[in-house]
Amino acid sequence: MSITSRAENNMSLKDEINKEMKAAMKSRDKDRLKTIRLILSEIKRVEVDERITVDDQRTLSILAKMIKQRRDSIAQYDSAGRTELSKIETDEITVIHEFLPEALTDDEINNLIEKAISETGAESMKDMGRVMGIIRPQIQGRADAGEVSKRVKEALNS
Repeated sequence: MSITSRAENNMSLKDEINKEMKAAMKSRDKDRLKTIRLILSEIKRVEVDERITVDDQRTLSILAKMIKQRRDSIAQYDSAGRTELSKIETDEITVIHEFLPEALTDDEINNLIEKAISETGAESMKDMGRVMGIIRPQIQGRADAGEVSKRVKEALNS
């Protein structure tokens, strides 16, 4: 389900993930079901630990963190020659990506960086934190923060 159709149905991201879990159960898609259960488990862990109800924005940050963890695992598995484990992590990333909004293009990212730099009046690397503080909420779940950070450094050093 796309984000726009979820918004039209007034469905939260967490509700959509629950709905997809039921669909995976009905279709007996064990690998997809396992990943969706991992997502819901992580959401529940955050809700219990922090005594909050997770909103869509926080769910996106949880999903982004899960993807980052899997990318780190893939790098370690690949360096150890464990391609079968690397493939499992890659498949999980594919399922997690289904719940994230559409990725930002390079041009959109560059525009966000330029706008944030002009808004903050950033001139050097010491202004990096302020620039990233403006950009981070806008890229949540839509771009890799590490890559955006590299681009901001390049822009501030030029």
